[in-house]
Amino acid sequence: AVLSDIAGMGGGAGLQEARAMHVGRPLSERRTDMYSFCNPGEFQSSPFLSTRGNIANLFRGSTEEGYKAYHADKYDEDKNPNGIINFGTSENKLCFDLMSNKLNQSLLCVFLSLREEVARFLTYYCKAPAPLKAENVIVLNGCGSLFSALATVLCDPGEAVLIATPFYGGITQSLFLYGNVKLVYAYLDSKITGTSTRPFQLTVDKLEKALQDARSESVGVKALILLNPQNPLGDIYSLSELRDYLEFAKRHELHVIVDEIYMLSVFDESATFHSVLGMDRLPDPQRTHVMWGISKDFAVSGIRFGTLYTENQDVANAVASLCYFHGVCGPVQHKVAQLLRDRDWINQVYLRANHARLKAAHTYVTDELKTLGVPFLNRNAGFFVWIDFRKYLRTGTFEEEMLLWRRFLDNKVLLSCGKAFECSEPGWFRIIFADKTHRLQLGVWHFLPFYITQSCLQLWPPHSLLKLPSIPGLLCFS
Repeated sequence: AVLSDIAGMGGGAGLQEARAMHVGRPLSERRTDMYSFCNPGEFQSSPFLSTRGNIANLFRGSTEEGYKAYHADKYDEDKNPNGIINFGTSENKLCFDLMSNKLNQSLLCVFLSLREEVARFLTYYCKAPAPLKAENVIVLNGCGSLFSALATVLCDPGEAVLIATPFYGGITQSLFLYGNVKLVYAYLDSKITGTSTRPFQLTVDKLEKALQDARSESVGVKALILLNPQNPLGDIYSLSELRDYLEFAKRHELHVIVDEIYMLSVFDESATFHSVLGMDRLPDPQRTHVMWGISKDFAVSGIRFGTLYTENQDVANAVASLCYFHGVCGPVQHKVAQLLRDRDWINQVYLRANHARLKAAHTYVTDELKTLGVPFLNRNAGFFVWIDFRKYLRTGTFEEEMLLWRRFLDNKVLLSCGKAFECSEPGWFRIIFADKTHRLQLGVWHFLPFYITQSCLQLWPPHSLLKLPSIPGLLCFS
């Protein structure tokens, strides 16, 4: 098998019939809207998908049957001489021998085995009660692409997805720029009130309020996004919390997109991560979709590899139809498959070292923050500490927060301010601690005390600011 076999591009019978029906009509009767030859009203639609998701599903679904049959019964002159011969894929097989010798044939034959490796990997590390199935795995070039694809197939333009703030701001771009899908915010804050037992705690009451507020304004909410572990807070949801959130979504017929990209970055043994895939029973399995990628847990940011696990084949097919635009190249597939199957190395070498280093770095940064008297959330997952600089803001505005952020940047320290995460309270910042000790020392010990004691109280008015001397080197807290 080669990658073009797996991709299934080129159009299947159902899609060709749609084109023929369109072309056969009188010109005056042909649709000229965004769906062109494909009128969604003429085909059976899935209740789980948006209008454009059903169209994407048509593209994928009409070709998938033929390619599944081909891969199940592929012609081989020695092993399966009566198998299916592929005359459907536009591919030059005349020089495959030359290219396989040049590139290494294994790089061109990995996609199905990669999905199998992902399924086995997630079964083990998510503690799934039963083996996860390779056919439910979709691979795209990063979790950002997965967010974009899911927004496109679950929502139509102008519809919305519910999410708790603060949250990783890149999600906004992924949903809006690609699919014109809005976000509805369930605002969390640092106060412990009502059913809350910790700062910035997500509760069903807060989700209910945000959803009802949106619906009162006629905003169609189609899904809920959960980040677990949470970025930037570092929270890990308990099993009971996860069950409550999923039951809430089921009551309102919302899809749930669960981003677990930091699931192996829980660095303290006292904390326990629970994957949605490890739950004995999902309240609504057809509307529950779990994402994970290698960039965070395996320290390879920049290598774009994200995976989606969903039992809903309509959603899987619709997302897979966008693989053409978001595919993962063969060499990366090959290397990732090798990585994921090497469980001994992951368990005995990598995770032990990674957790120990994360814990040591987190301890160093939080100890220094305690020494400086800077409040923060003390959590045990991810690469970040959520710190509270509100006492350095005189009137508590986001303008002052941005001014403080710029003063840090002017002095060679880049942090992320709370506004970038849609935090409801000005003055919160995210610091990344997953860095080398000497850079942590430079940024936290040598620079922050000097800056906070001598500069923060002189922030206002802006024209009175005095530029502090720059510190050599750069600590990147992004």
